Amino acid sequence: MFYLLYLYFGDATKDYPLLNLIQYQTVRTGLAMATAMIVAVAMGSRFINWIRAKQGRGQPIRDDGPVSHLSKVGTPTMGGLMILAGIAVAVFLWGDLTNPYIWIVSFVTAAFGVLGFIDDYAKVTKQTSAGLTSKQKLAA
Repeated sequence: MFYLLYLYFGDATKDYPLLNLIQYQTVRTGLAMATAMIVAVAMGSRFINWIRAKQGRGQPIRDDGPVSHLSKVGTPTMGGLMILAGIAVAVFLWGDLTNPYIWIVSFVTAAFGVLGFIDDYAKVTKQTSAGLTSKQKLAA
């Protein structure tokens, strides 16, 4: 969105040298990374507490796994939603939304996010460590 605003105002930005930095993809990439990190950290504790309240016991841990995995009991799942929210905000603010590749990558990222959500949701609702099968994941 900032890039589109930069293009819209075009000549008016020449009076403000810092605004000209928005035209460079490397600058927008760095700002997008910082934005995604800030969004994820800002919503992190509240989001995790909300998920913990909704899920109760969290994802079950397999008994036949390593002993070190037993410390993960009660850890809430679906934290990827927080990461995807940060990415979505960063892409919307700093991406060139006229570029079709931005939309393709955003769609693929969202599709993998939906797949992860379905897998985690299946684990939490069934209270088993087996979510989607590998064939179901590959079919999607």
